[in-house]
Amino acid sequence: MDYIYQINVSKGIIPKQPIKEAFVRLEGILGDRHEPGISGGPDKALCLFSLEEITKLKAEGHPIAPGSTGENLTISFEDYSLLVPGVTLKIGSEVTIKISSFYEPAKNVSGSFIEGKFSRISQKLFPGCSRLYARVLNVGKIKVGDTIEIIPS
Repeated sequence: MDYIYQINVSKGIIPKQPIKEAFVRLEGILGDRHEPGISGGPDKALCLFSLEEITKLKAEGHPIAPGSTGENLTISFEDYSLLVPGVTLKIGSEVTIKISSFYEPAKNVSGSFIEGKFSRISQKLFPGCSRLYARVLNVGKIKVGDTIEIIPS
């Protein structure tokens, strides 16, 4: 089963802190502040990252944890490689999002990596290990444990 492992928000700093439930607006999660010029806007309303990828990175020795790279949703997804730009997801019973792009890492997440080497989650260098940006199509409430499913196009 694919599901939300953790919902993360902040006032604009990393790491983002976990919350149990949230309201997702077109602009992103209510109460989460976006970094001007870096994140935000319709195609960057949400950032997702894989719990399984975080676990692999921890096993490599990186000091990473859910929320430490600024993702809004830490998700457990059996085949994370299926989540590419253009894929639409249903989250819980209300929210629908569309993956808009891979999220290239920046220096602000360097604390999550050995020797600050944040390029370890670059889609260009390590395909399938990147965070994802998504556009919100349908707003609503989400909570930890909500299921995630791909909606066929």
